[in-house]
Amino acid sequence: MSGSVLVLGGRSEIGVALARRLVAGGRASTVVLAARRHDDLVAETASLGAARVETVEFDADDVAGHAAVLDEVERTCGLPDVVVVAFGVLGDQQRAESDAEHALAVVHTDYAAQVGILTRIAARMRARGRGEIVVFSSIAGWRVRRANYVYGSAKAGLDGFATGLADALRGSGVHLTVVRPGFVVGRMTADSGLSPAPLSSTPEQVADAVADGLASGRDVVWVPRRLRLLAAVMRVLPAPVWRRMPR
Repeated sequence: MSGSVLVLGGRSEIGVALARRLVAGGRASTVVLAARRHDDLVAETASLGAARVETVEFDADDVAGHAAVLDEVERTCGLPDVVVVAFGVLGDQQRAESDAEHALAVVHTDYAAQVGILTRIAARMRARGRGEIVVFSSIAGWRVRRANYVYGSAKAGLDGFATGLADALRGSGVHLTVVRPGFVVGRMTADSGLSPAPLSSTPEQVADAVADGLASGRDVVWVPRRLRLLAAVMRVLPAPVWRRMPR
């Protein structure tokens, strides 16, 4: 095995599961988990089965510190072959509708911070001439719903940015994959008290789909695949109907 993968959001169930599959599939022997309280990633580290696992302190909201984090990763393990951008928050929609600071915090983590780190990663990989980037969008950003418009709007912005960045990287040797999952039944949604929605997936199922997508060089991965058909319907629903759609 050879190669390395950096998971930005080292506690992400999906991010760790994807790294585990890249190790098992022979695409990586080194994994770097980047997260706050990085010394407390024992369970995540043990689950990977990698020849080498490093952890690094990473606060996604500290955009000014992103360059230093990437510098540390490069000093320790070199520039990763695969970078998985897996951090994010759901936020509290009800609170965000009256609390501007909370709304801004959600948008900062789920959009602005991702734009910052993706720009830095892409520049470094472009200079090297190769690399793979994985970005997690969401069906919530495909057509923003009233029920979760703060989170959805951030994901819509991220999806647009990542799609444009992917186009800009064509011919550079760097490939970016946009992942659009539906509702994911995992720790983050459980902690928010959300009930599973139709066409839900688990973190393991999302990781399987992304690993397959990377192996086949796909630009966009819908999870599950049939969600793409639902997305087409979503685009054409009349506004009065769409306005009443649940989360």
